Amino acid sequence: MTLALLLLVGGAFLVHAHLLVRRSARIYRDVDVVPRGQVAIVPGALVWPDGTPSAVLEDRLAAALALYGAGKVQRILVSGDHGRVGYDEPNAMRAWLVRRGVPSEDVFMDHAGLRTLDTMQRAARVFGVRDAVVCTQEFHLPRALYLARAAGFPAVGYAADRRVYAKADLDARRELLATALTLVETWAGRGPRFLGPAVPIQGDARASHDPWTRALAVR
Repeated sequence: MTLALLLLVGGAFLVHAHLLVRRSARIYRDVDVVPRGQVAIVPGALVWPDGTPSAVLEDRLAAALALYGAGKVQRILVSGDHGRVGYDEPNAMRAWLVRRGVPSEDVFMDHAGLRTLDTMQRAARVFGVRDAVVCTQEFHLPRALYLARAAGFPAVGYAADRRVYAKADLDARRELLATALTLVETWAGRGPRFLGPAVPIQGDARASHDPWTRALAVR
């Protein structure tokens, strides 16, 4: 197979993956028309060394806060990378929401949401999520919603775009490749890197908090 043919086949697959994943994505931009859901899922993104969420992550959290405040969801699941000492997305996300009035017992923490695939698989298999509203940027939503469906629960998206992001063009290009990889991984039946004991989303979110979180709560 020549290089030109390989490039043609690869390009066709990228386009097919993009169209397939976008085909049934239900995305909302107005909080008033978002259907009610069991939980808002917030996929992780960069947290700065002082624990401040990056602009992308802050906007995802603001979207979840808006849903919670409007009564569209009763729980929020923050899912991110806490895989190494000194870097902790879930606690930074929880702290941001609690400072803005969300009770800690309503903010579930997934410490092993290393990738969007892990976030959605763990939402279903660890937290028992049955339906959700996913809060992330619009470029990311079709893939996130596809992965939610692949994990076994229906989800709609609430677009978190609240500003122009510095790396928006780069993120869009990367998303094409990530979408193609997502199809391959779901067709292959890939699961999350980590599982763990069940933490039912209908219960008290403090069951998902780690010792560091609980220590802060009693100060």
